Amino acid sequence: MTTTLVTGIAELVTHDPTHGPGLGTVENAAIVVDDDAVLWTGPATSAPAADRRIDVAGRAVIPGFVDSHTHLVFAGDRAREFEARMTGERYDGGGIATTIAATRAADDARLMANGRRLLAELRAQGTTTVEIKSGYGLTVADEARLLRIARELTPETTFLGGHVVPPEFAADRAAYVELATGPMLDACAPHARWADVFCEPRSLAAFDGDESRTILEAAAHAGLELRVHAGQLGPGPGVALAVELGAASVDHCTFLTDDDVDALAAAARDSGPVATLLPGVEFSTRSPYPDARRLLDAGVTVALATDCNPGTCYSTSMPWCIALAVHEMGMTPAEALGAATLGGAQALRRPDVGHLRVGARPDLCVVDAPSYRHLAYRAGVPIARHWRSGQTSHEAPCPTCTRQ
Repeated sequence: MTTTLVTGIAELVTHDPTHGPGLGTVENAAIVVDDDAVLWTGPATSAPAADRRIDVAGRAVIPGFVDSHTHLVFAGDRAREFEARMTGERYDGGGIATTIAATRAADDARLMANGRRLLAELRAQGTTTVEIKSGYGLTVADEARLLRIARELTPETTFLGGHVVPPEFAADRAAYVELATGPMLDACAPHARWADVFCEPRSLAAFDGDESRTILEAAAHAGLELRVHAGQLGPGPGVALAVELGAASVDHCTFLTDDDVDALAAAARDSGPVATLLPGVEFSTRSPYPDARRLLDAGVTVALATDCNPGTCYSTSMPWCIALAVHEMGMTPAEALGAATLGGAQALRRPDVGHLRVGARPDLCVVDAPSYRHLAYRAGVPIARHWRSGQTSHEAPCPTCTRQ
């Protein structure tokens, strides 16, 4: 197998404690990888020989971003809804029901093409691992096909039949829960690793604590690991339920009680749920931002993700989420980078990604700047690019990188 020495690295972020606390940063660094793993990291002056050499010319190298919460498989958009929200105009264009209708009407080829387009956007901005949920079909056949399509894009697929109660079941919620935990789950479980539910105090179409428990327990019995949407619209039972059932992550966490924070902090000591924050949603809905500082100071593991979806955050940019986290949520640039890489990996229970320790997947992100700090400092500028082992010089992550 061909080995590659990447050198000329002004700053290498490894998350390897042997290189120091925090981000495990090495200055004037190099890294050796093959197609499957990181083989060595350290000062460039000590780098071992490799089959080929690439010089990134004084740029920073960080682990590829791990986006642990997306909804990439859907049809249509809701730009008019976004415009109305931003301008304070009254608008009732159907909300999520609009996306459900468009997705149901779309054929597989259209859904796959849109998913691949969004995945390409993610990768172009440095994301190397991504989770994708269903949740816009909400029939047995549609949820299963969304997951079949998602499975062609990523191994991290999530059954989200518990997204909302679809319009045709508005008068009989119990019947929909029965469908989602019976025939729908049976059809979807073979294509999913995870199950998720949108758990809120009953409002509109979200699921209350009892309904959420029923959905999650059925999914766990079917062999799926658990995730929970919680605390997006207001305080509710989602965090306590996630901790009790051993979910990998609790996502949104915009509104948390002191008891919620205490429960997450206590669970963190036993590898309990990661708090996955989605600041693009707050930006796109003019909602309050989650208090990341409160969670971090309590000892809770925090992840950042895009929540890319057509209604409340139509962005694929993890660097933008990092900038929002620093600007709006009380995180330092180092904490935000850690949350977007290692935190996301922990939210997916993936020990092989989100860091550049020896043995990790060789998922590198080259930053067109001398330090990771520029991700927040140069918000909105496309300076983060995915690099994979095996790239030739003309595919290199920046035009002045050289292959020798």
